[in-house]
Amino acid sequence: MRIRPATSHDLRVLRDIERAAGAVFRDFGMAAIADDEPPALDVLERYRSAGRAWVACDADDRPVGYLICEPVDGALHIEQVSVHPVVARRGVGRTLLAYAADRAHEQDLTALTLTTFTEVPWNAPYYARLGFRVLDEAELTPGLRKIRAGEAELGLDRWPRVCMRRALDGR
Repeated sequence: MRIRPATSHDLRVLRDIERAAGAVFRDFGMAAIADDEPPALDVLERYRSAGRAWVACDADDRPVGYLICEPVDGALHIEQVSVHPVVARRGVGRTLLAYAADRAHEQDLTALTLTTFTEVPWNAPYYARLGFRVLDEAELTPGLRKIRAGEAELGLDRWPRVCMRRALDGR
């Protein structure tokens, strides 16, 4: 598997990946998440043009997963990581997160952060296996509080959510 920066030609495929990856939420009683529209092309383009959108590609260089992120309060915040279900459970997400960690380290950022659902197996339990830990309310930085407030406005708090953090190099 190859990780590379997303190109403008990849952006429509990223939306398809997001739709396919989101569909499995329906099995967890989360139809609103399954039916949610992926990030708009202009949003994805902003991440891409800022150098913060990466794709995992198959042998034919077709994207099968992607990650978008941004620096938030000294950490690299994972805004979204999605893997097409046809390649799920093959380490694609883990590889994308490792790539993001390397980029964060190069930028002297201290950690990876993300927000996620607590009761979905491929969300918080998965990230915990990869070394992320749940942050309690007192540990949330101003940027993470703003992200969580935005998520609440979107209705994501209908299901339990947490912020998680994985330190880089013991930081």
